[in-house]
Amino acid sequence: MKAAVITFPGSNCDRDLAVALERAGAEVARVWHKDATLPEGVDLVAVPGGFSFGDYLRCGAIAAHSPIAAAVRTHAARGGYVLGICNGFQVLTELGLLPGALMRNAGLKFICREVLLRVETSDSAFTRAYAAGQEIRIPVAHHDGNYQIDAEGLAALRDQDRIAFSYAPGINGSVRDIAGVLSENRRVLGMMPHPERAADAGHGGTAGAGLFASLMQELVSA
Repeated sequence: MKAAVITFPGSNCDRDLAVALERAGAEVARVWHKDATLPEGVDLVAVPGGFSFGDYLRCGAIAAHSPIAAAVRTHAARGGYVLGICNGFQVLTELGLLPGALMRNAGLKFICREVLLRVETSDSAFTRAYAAGQEIRIPVAHHDGNYQIDAEGLAALRDQDRIAFSYAPGINGSVRDIAGVLSENRRVLGMMPHPERAADAGHGGTAGAGLFASLMQELVSA
């Protein structure tokens, strides 16, 4: 599997994400936001957490207009895989690759701790290593992780089994406690929790490693 990890000014999880992908066996290239193209033959584009462009305007809004953004859209349009974590999730909603929006946390406080997540579907390249209904512990670190979507959009997510993860219990006011969602073709995942921070036993847990292993297995066998 060939992966590209995008770095924006203010990204702070790009190296962690690259290391987690490499540990899973991926060949990883680092891509600067001013690049206009992705490396040849990339299977997965990964958009990391952090505070791209200082979270000015809206979280992810400026990043969605960076030179690399058009290449990410093109990659997704031709069926490529895309993973956005935390600020990366915000960027993907701003790019229009995922529905909904990430708002200020209901408690108006930054949340930085390990939380319990429920795997809502195992029917995706990102989640096949888990069982639907399985609960895992993954760290979060966000101030704007309150996922909101209108009733029609929520119904589509539920009917199409596109809610990937939910908080158990809720932590930030997200509708239906949603923590991660999939695109219609199930090849784009955005999630607020940080699986790359739970992919090494030395960091306190490996529950997130399953996501990267699942991707690796899916793309290598494709």
